[in-house]
Amino acid sequence: MKKLTAIILAVLMIAAMPLALASCSSDAEYTIGIAQWAPHDALDAATKGFKDALIAEFGEDKLEFLDQNAQGDAPTCTTIINDFTTKNVDLIFANATPALQTAASATTTIPILGTSVTEYGIALNKTLTDGVVGGNISGTSDLAPLDKQADMLAELFPVASYPTVALFYCSAEPNSLYQVDTIKPLLEAKGYTCNKISFTDTTDIQAQAAAAAANSVIYVPTDNTVANNTTAVLGAIGSTPLVAGEEGICKGCGVATLSIDYYELGKITGQMAAKILKGEAKISEMKIEYAAAQTKKYMASRATALNITIPSDYVAIAE
Repeated sequence: MKKLTAIILAVLMIAAMPLALASCSSDAEYTIGIAQWAPHDALDAATKGFKDALIAEFGEDKLEFLDQNAQGDAPTCTTIINDFTTKNVDLIFANATPALQTAASATTTIPILGTSVTEYGIALNKTLTDGVVGGNISGTSDLAPLDKQADMLAELFPVASYPTVALFYCSAEPNSLYQVDTIKPLLEAKGYTCNKISFTDTTDIQAQAAAAAANSVIYVPTDNTVANNTTAVLGAIGSTPLVAGEEGICKGCGVATLSIDYYELGKITGQMAAKILKGEAKISEMKIEYAAAQTKKYMASRATALNITIPSDYVAIAE
């Protein structure tokens, strides 16, 4: 009787196995390739926001993040992206312009969402239609309104006292040049003399930063190379104030910024990813999205040291 009972139980367990397997297989699991171009505060925050948004949507156990950082090295970034395509991940998150460009060159089938990218048309050398990249690419832009940045610079550093502005950027970053070329006429319309001063990479950033310091004030856009080398820039500019396009650069070597929240930008990108993975949206039809708000921020210690009066509507950056 015991043997018969055991046999019956075994048969029932075997019969139940397909149902159990079927139940498990219905649980969606997604593998997400994360290619972050370099380690700095803004990009780190965007990656965290992206992951948090997806975890909130699906739960951590349903997601596998292949979280890689290229350390600002192009061959490393290519290796990372090629690994993602070989593994046929469900989606690639390309954090910063070089990562987006590398991913776009590697695949036309895997969905690619960029972030911390200023202008997708410039980055990808194509014309967007109504804010849509098309194909397998979309994402979010970190562009803060350049007209408002020009207004902020003029508010803090009036042309009568600060007549010349150095527009300091990396010549290898097309989005940095785009921002510089956009803000230059806005500042010139306010009476400033603007001097474009570029550097090619880390080998000449300090020398060119010292050249920029010969001007009354320095403006730096959202530039990845500057963000990775703020200590060198700070050491080279001395007492020349610097206005930054984002908070991380400002914290490292600047006085003030009109900055978006990169964590929130990453969350927006994660929410876009969730819609794609759930089949609620086609990436080929998704418009580039932007941060909802910007905040005026400043470094209190540098403002005090340079004897710069900061209006009350600015928020102090934690030091």
